[in-house]
Amino acid sequence: MFDLLLKNVRREDGVLQEVAIQDGRFVAIAPKVEGEARETFDGQGMTLMPPFYNGHSHAAMVLLRGYADDLPLFPWLQEHIWPVEARMTPQDVAAGVRLAILEMIKSGTVYFNDSYFFLPETIQAVEELGVRATIGLFYLDLGNAPARERLHRQNQKVLQEWRRGHSSRVTLALDPHSIYTVPESVLRETGAQGQAEGLPIHMHLAETEKEFQDCQREHGGMTPFQYADACGLLTEHSYLAHCVWMTEEDRRLAAERGCVLVANTTSNLKLCSGIFDFPAAEQAGCRIALGTDGCASNNAHSMFSEMKCAALAGKCRTLDPTACPAEKVFSWATSSGRYFVEDAGEIAPGKVADAMLLNLDQPYLVGDYHLRSNLVYAGESSCVDSLLCDGKFIMRHRQVPGEEEILAEARRVCDKFRKR
Repeated sequence: MFDLLLKNVRREDGVLQEVAIQDGRFVAIAPKVEGEARETFDGQGMTLMPPFYNGHSHAAMVLLRGYADDLPLFPWLQEHIWPVEARMTPQDVAAGVRLAILEMIKSGTVYFNDSYFFLPETIQAVEELGVRATIGLFYLDLGNAPARERLHRQNQKVLQEWRRGHSSRVTLALDPHSIYTVPESVLRETGAQGQAEGLPIHMHLAETEKEFQDCQREHGGMTPFQYADACGLLTEHSYLAHCVWMTEEDRRLAAERGCVLVANTTSNLKLCSGIFDFPAAEQAGCRIALGTDGCASNNAHSMFSEMKCAALAGKCRTLDPTACPAEKVFSWATSSGRYFVEDAGEIAPGKVADAMLLNLDQPYLVGDYHLRSNLVYAGESSCVDSLLCDGKFIMRHRQVPGEEEILAEARRVCDKFRKR
């Protein structure tokens, strides 16, 4: 007996089909699926599509949406973001992560790759709301020895507990913040640990021109990518966020190592860090994914807006209207899920049963000549009717269990940080 049978859903080409799900995977997709199911869902009028996988985020920073806008990166971080983050409690972060997950669910995202503090609270929120996530064992060194030690102890405790038993929806990654906030000795230890223990590495890299120039000056002319490689941080299990300031040799190196380059176009444009060179990275053979970054720099967790921004910025950077076509951009937001979750990012038998059910009866999706093009250039979160993660509904007909309480608690926390 199947766990779930979706009936009357449409493929992208409009053909009706039935979809059977068992043990968190698609097991049968056909015009008519034979067999009984514990639960049946009538998807009349809905189109089944792969969902979004957010390759880089700071979920709890949703609490700082609009807190310090229209500033350059380093003053923004040092004078505004880091000081207020120092005041956050585990309970604050828990409220923020739940709000971020709610926003992601509402906009069709089933997975996020997160980098932040207070990991147990983040993991608990992921488990409660039913999504997938890679949670970073975060390390940041701002010269505060007690804070450094607290982070280390937290990371060790979380890793030990995760090894004793964990949900298949939660994975861990080693998460040194960046080459300029983590000492070389720790970067090298991280590279060695990742290789020895098979843990992914998630970090910011080559985000700004300042980082690029400082790295060359301080490390014998090496670029951030060359320096990270010397520290053992570039592997096929490395998720590298931003990657704006890269040379042609850097891209060849990233392709050879098999790294996943996670573009965060909206955030980079807002902070004027630069524009990820999609065509050059693709030509070099790099693996590409999209991320939203945190809401303090992006202001949203919507992969719809991230897709459009990536497509337009990629065209503008190259002055080529054929660059970053919609089909390719959509794949960076969906099919790239396989880089983070095994067998993810595709609606097919044997793949993990993650999917969004779209209501295409929206003014912004008519004319309807090319669905993926419409979703990239005109799509909005409101077309996502229902969302499946691991074969279970985490949103039905735009309703997420407990959303009123999530919103109320987040508003309460935000009031604490409000500038008086």
